[in-house]
Amino acid sequence: MLDGVSLDQLRTFIAASDEGSFSAAARLLHRSQSAVSEMIATLEAQMGIVLFDRAGRYPQLTAAGRVLLADARGVVANVDFMKARAKGMSSGLEPELSVVVDVFFPMDRITAVAAKFRETFPHTPLRLYVEALGGVFQPLLDGRASIGIAGPLPDVPASMSSEALGDIRFLIVAAHDHPLARIDGIIPKEELARHVQLVLTDRTNLSAGKERGIMSPLTWRLADLYAKHHFLLGGLGWGGMPSHTVQADIESGRLVELRIDSISQGGVDMPMTVVYPTAEPPGRAGRWLIDRLKLCPGKTADQ
Repeated sequence: MLDGVSLDQLRTFIAASDEGSFSAAARLLHRSQSAVSEMIATLEAQMGIVLFDRAGRYPQLTAAGRVLLADARGVVANVDFMKARAKGMSSGLEPELSVVVDVFFPMDRITAVAAKFRETFPHTPLRLYVEALGGVFQPLLDGRASIGIAGPLPDVPASMSSEALGDIRFLIVAAHDHPLARIDGIIPKEELARHVQLVLTDRTNLSAGKERGIMSPLTWRLADLYAKHHFLLGGLGWGGMPSHTVQADIESGRLVELRIDSISQGGVDMPMTVVYPTAEPPGRAGRWLIDRLKLCPGKTADQ
């Protein structure tokens, strides 16, 4: 008999509980009181459980009724969510938006846009991957993500389209007690080559043979920017970092920006781009996200 329980019955059950009486529920649902009473009685018979105690002037939920009311709300909410998602999909809205972000991109910028995304597309879940270098493209190539936010390395695959998203500042830094930090003036490249350079490496082979910015034959490679940050703070080497991740360390004196020959003080600009498969361009939610990322300046070292 439970297979015959309908959404209409559950909505009526919820209305009767929320409104406090069958007559009030009837007014809310634009039905007669007798129709509401009959529907709830049928539901009770199907479940084999008394939902309301009718001894008093107004029906009161039984202990079993209170438990099942929460279940009824969950069922109705899930169905309403499914209907809203289906309606969005029929109008070109993605059922889920998967985005892969380069680890160099400011996360506060993503967070600010994601907060607005949740308000605008409450029925579209957001799935976020954070990767480095070629790791940004791999989820796009294998279909796990539909949009990527990538840095300049490696080159954008031929099957992808790209849109400019602005620049982030990239600084060369070392711990305050590192030998390079004690050098006054411009540091020649031959001096850099005498010290370990900490390099962010690719989890994939997409950037193999395309490395840039390697200035020392002594390299330690890390596949995690968080680990690289801590190695820098620990004085284990020198290396480049996005300015927004090390600005507080520079201001506190824990890290020092190195003045490198042929590299301007204050860092260099690193272009960031939005990428997506040309054959599968973003839908409504994806297009909204891209446009808002372009409008959201986020927090940079210059602000």
